[in-house]
Amino acid sequence: MRPIAYRHYLLLLGSLFAVVWIWSGLQPVDRSTWLLENVLVVVFVLAVAASYRVFRFSRVSYALIFLFLCLHAVGSHYTYSLVPYDRWFRTLFGFSLDAALGFERNQFDRFVHFAYGLLLAYPVREIFIRIADVRGFWGYFLPLDITLSTSALYELIEWAAAMIFGGGLGAAYLGTQGDPWDAHKDMALAAAGALLAMLATAIVNYRTQRDFAAEWAESLRIKRPHPPGEGARRRGRRIAASAGR
Repeated sequence: MRPIAYRHYLLLLGSLFAVVWIWSGLQPVDRSTWLLENVLVVVFVLAVAASYRVFRFSRVSYALIFLFLCLHAVGSHYTYSLVPYDRWFRTLFGFSLDAALGFERNQFDRFVHFAYGLLLAYPVREIFIRIADVRGFWGYFLPLDITLSTSALYELIEWAAAMIFGGGLGAAYLGTQGDPWDAHKDMALAAAGALLAMLATAIVNYRTQRDFAAEWAESLRIKRPHPPGEGARRRGRRIAASAGR
């Protein structure tokens, strides 16, 4: 069976996401929250689409991005704190997931923060490898670092939006559900998801790349023993000393 053509593959993913996104906008639980939740989504999708001519992700990366955007669409439709995942679980399996795991709050937002790291760290790694030409350790560490930093940035955006809009809209967008450590837990889960994704990627590469260990060691080798600019400073001091003679 021949694999689907690359452009057809992207058209399929784009069409499926369009259907999911349109559904999410049809009678959402809170229209204002849906609009606020989707501002960054529109910017992100436009940026990915605009980058197609100069930077095309792999099929795996596009699929991971698609999955994350679909999860976000579900959260924006219901608002994250009201997604009825436990009702769906009871319908499918006959018991409550929240009760089985001892959850006392809606955990969908926590799951999506974990999915942010799990699903998007690999596309970020692809950007670093293909643009910055990173190798070895840095090809796994930098996606984790970017995931954690962008997760923190998003928490700051949430806080700013809650302060600006206030009231029920701000509370719904922030989605802390009364947990004062909500932002910290969200960032920790995003980092855990990214760490898991990079560990899985490293294991696959370790088993398939013959030069895995050599590349890792080379990436940690000190290439320039002196700090940047120190040579120029020493030359400057020598010139100054010569001029003073």
